[in-house]
Amino acid sequence: MPTPDEMARLLACGAPEGKRGWGLCPQAPGIYRDRKCGLPIKGRLSHPKALCYGAGMLRISDITYSVEGRPLFEGASATIPTGHKVGLVGANGTGKTTLFRLIRGELALEGGEIAMPSRARIGGVAQEVPSSSTSLLETVLQADTERASLLEEADHATDPHRIADIQARLSDIDAWSAEGRASAILKGLGFDTDAQLRPCSDFSGGWRMRVALAGVLFAQPDLLLLDEPTNYLDLEGALWLESYLAKYPHTVIIISHDRGLLNRAVGAILHLENRKLTYWSGPYDQFARQRAELRAVQTAEAKKQDARRAHLQSFVDRFKAKASKAVQAQSRVKMLEKMTPILAPEEAKKVVFSFPEPEQLSPPIITMDGVAVGYDGPPVLRKLDLRIDQDDRIALLGKNGEGKSTLSKLLAGKLLPATGKLVRSSKLRIGYFAQHQVDELHLDETPLQHIMRLRPAEAQPRLRARLAGFGLGADQADTLVGRLSGGQKARLSLLLATIDAPHLLILDEPTNHLDIESREALVTALTEYSGAVILVSHDMHLLGLVADRLWLVKGGAVQPYQGDLDAYRRELLAGDEPAKPAEKPKEKAPRPSREALLALKADVRKCEDRLAKLNEMRNKLAVKLADPALYERPEEAVVWQKKYAEVMEGLDKAEELWMKAAEKLEAADA
Repeated sequence: MPTPDEMARLLACGAPEGKRGWGLCPQAPGIYRDRKCGLPIKGRLSHPKALCYGAGMLRISDITYSVEGRPLFEGASATIPTGHKVGLVGANGTGKTTLFRLIRGELALEGGEIAMPSRARIGGVAQEVPSSSTSLLETVLQADTERASLLEEADHATDPHRIADIQARLSDIDAWSAEGRASAILKGLGFDTDAQLRPCSDFSGGWRMRVALAGVLFAQPDLLLLDEPTNYLDLEGALWLESYLAKYPHTVIIISHDRGLLNRAVGAILHLENRKLTYWSGPYDQFARQRAELRAVQTAEAKKQDARRAHLQSFVDRFKAKASKAVQAQSRVKMLEKMTPILAPEEAKKVVFSFPEPEQLSPPIITMDGVAVGYDGPPVLRKLDLRIDQDDRIALLGKNGEGKSTLSKLLAGKLLPATGKLVRSSKLRIGYFAQHQVDELHLDETPLQHIMRLRPAEAQPRLRARLAGFGLGADQADTLVGRLSGGQKARLSLLLATIDAPHLLILDEPTNHLDIESREALVTALTEYSGAVILVSHDMHLLGLVADRLWLVKGGAVQPYQGDLDAYRRELLAGDEPAKPAEKPKEKAPRPSREALLALKADVRKCEDRLAKLNEMRNKLAVKLADPALYERPEEAVVWQKKYAEVMEGLDKAEELWMKAAEKLEAADA
């Protein structure tokens, strides 16, 4: 129950009768707040008209916005329910980052409205944490501005009532456990206890970006906007972030091209295409499947209409001059005029990477015997006994700082062994791509000038063909690198790394700044590539499709990892949890009775009937969504799209239930 003082403050908040009350806050169980003044009340109070502080949703209503005369949004609308985790996807340059700036109020809309609850806090990662003498831990703690302000005021307050208010509020926001929470976030993002006490100035820009991410996660805004948050993380940090976001207590919108993140950390996709926003329920793979099905239906309907139009036009052309058929011809002309065109969806631009093929070398191409390597101090890696063949596809696993980049540099010849023997094939060519190489491009030169320096004797048409093979067309070839997008710079760096047709390609985080289509193209290129690949990446999807061997870099050693990527992911997320004792083997269950078998068979039939009905509903809805007239009524179109998404979600669950029922029947009948 509230104290008399708290009750008096609530009654004095000015809320009209019937509007004042308390409600359970879903983001902080056990804390209740008045619906107008926002005062926290502990206890178990309820009110039929109570409203949680921060309740509501993000509403984007009919917005319009252009950049230099080019429209990015035209009548775009979407609603993000409170507490939902949403992935914002769309082709490069469509306006995803601009939408974030519009939501934050940094840009003024030309039309429409973006609305949120008045008390809601919006948070995002700053461009960079300044290089200061403040420790990492203190930098993150300062990100919670309310806590920092209250603590500072507490040092100078003299009024007993105000002191009591401050202490009550500090208790409500759990200020006394703040250091532990901030430290846990920093640890998850790769900073050990010692690193957390070092000043920001000790770390590079990429590491300070992690500190900025830690700060906004610690502050826990009501709406968290993250733009490519995994670009500065390794695999371990990316997996930790996935797990953290899945449990984040407020609304999250993430711009990302990481399929793993979009499948495991979000429950909906907000798609930006053709200057419109469409909200799809479900993770990315479900969205991609539903969208492909819808596009297929639209394409089929467009073909049908084209055939019908051609048939009518043929009749008109044949009989328009014939008196006996004039009326019929005129009738068909009217039918043609009334026919609303169904446009087939534009074909997605095919993204490709063209890696030149190296000649085959006799195995092995690299061997190591008792190699140790490091920098000026003690060796980072010791007793390396490794072999690499030209058909190897190896992913390097290991926590940050264990030596993955050191091993990559050793293999690339950028570091020499301190001890031991390393032998390379005499004709071996090595291509090396690292994140920092994108930053080392000459910003005042064009991509064409970059490769002319490497191939001065080649004719320009050949050089331009090389650029086109990496998705850099005629316009990009003659554009200064400083004006290219991050993805285009990454493509250029990949081209420079592979231009000599290397037998061994070492890729350290190659997917940063690449969109989903480009990542899929990279997977295809690496799969077809006949050279060896050493891969360091936070993209589990890429690792799973390309790598067939896993090396774990840990404790100064490099050893084959016996499990698969899923096992490694579970191991990382388990952290330091104690191992569970092995379960005793279960006794074999007795064979079920005839009645039990019949019941299991009935369950399978019910699941099959349910699947058939849902498939029928899906087909009907697909036809409805293929009708262009529907999209003249955007609100109605959104309703039908939601129905379609619900049916597809139901299909997934029904298939899962059918599989379980079938497995039970199979096990019982064995």
